Amino acid sequence: MKIDKSTLVSFILLVLIASLYRVMPGRPFGFAPQIAMALFAGSVVNDKKLSFLLPILSLFISDVIYEVLYRNGLSAIGGFYNGQLLNYILFAALTIVGFFVNKDKIVDIALGAIAGATGYFLLSNFGVWLSGGLDINNIPYPKTALGLVDCFAAGVPFYKMSIYSTLFFSTILFGSYYLINKYVVKPVAVA
Repeated sequence: MKIDKSTLVSFILLVLIASLYRVMPGRPFGFAPQIAMALFAGSVVNDKKLSFLLPILSLFISDVIYEVLYRNGLSAIGGFYNGQLLNYILFAALTIVGFFVNKDKIVDIALGAIAGATGYFLLSNFGVWLSGGLDINNIPYPKTALGLVDCFAAGVPFYKMSIYSTLFFSTILFGSYYLINKYVVKPVAVA
């Protein structure tokens, strides 16, 4: 498996974004880069195996760093949490949406961000309901249609922030990638 400069640049961007967003002061719940990271990897990385691996690996490295900091009293934010495996699976699955995002078209990037955030909202809230997740009062959502509706309703504020953050981080990732490839990793001229 050959890793080219473009893939290396992508991976470095993903690790930086995954690690740095957590230290944003006053970051609202649901404001996170992972959906944008999955879309970016699916769109930009040519090797499809790597496109799935890069966002998950960058997220895992970030989680390990935060867990070490947390256990040593250097951060109030832990790296590992309940439901983490489902999130990793969903982020890997959202990489497929990135396959359909043309990295050179702003409209494609914006539509991919909205589709990714919406897909994540629907699948993650369904997963919370199905697995007996707790509502705001720490009571499991009932396994009824009303319980499912309540679970989705409780997730709406997170969904709103997820759309904003996915658009924001997609702009940073795709924009940085474009600028780095245009001005830093210059293509080699063929004679």
